[in-house]
Amino acid sequence: MQVVATPPPPSGIRRLLFRLPIHLYRLRLGWLLAGRFMLLTHTGRISGKPRQVVIEAIAHDPADGSYVGPSGYGRRSDWFRNILATPEVTVQVGTRAMAMTARPLGPEEGAALMAAYARRSPRVARRLARFMGFLVDGSEADFREVGSRIAFVRFVPR
Repeated sequence: MQVVATPPPPSGIRRLLFRLPIHLYRLRLGWLLAGRFMLLTHTGRISGKPRQVVIEAIAHDPADGSYVGPSGYGRRSDWFRNILATPEVTVQVGTRAMAMTARPLGPEEGAALMAAYARRSPRVARRLARFMGFLVDGSEADFREVGSRIAFVRFVPR
């Protein structure tokens, strides 16, 4: 595994494109993204206002109803810093919104999650790693290393 570059948060046109899925949820078309993405509504740590972001749902546990999502821009991501300050969030998957509590995961859990994700979706996992600035050779060891460096969050129903 090689760290290529840490991507800067999106700005300009890229930011606009990244925020388009939020509008799908607002138009009640979130079901188009169901299963793969989730709308996270959280509280701004400085403003105290509701904020929204769409993140990938890389894991779902039907037994406890939890979801796991990665922070593509790491621990410096605004939404990640916001959930550290106020972990009570709302997660919407498809048309279903749920009150949840955000719990950041440790490096060991992140490594296991990324390795499992890579086994399920190797091409998408490779792209996700590249998007976050990592070049992987496709081995489980590489994906585990990437996973240990990514900020993952488990969203657990309240």
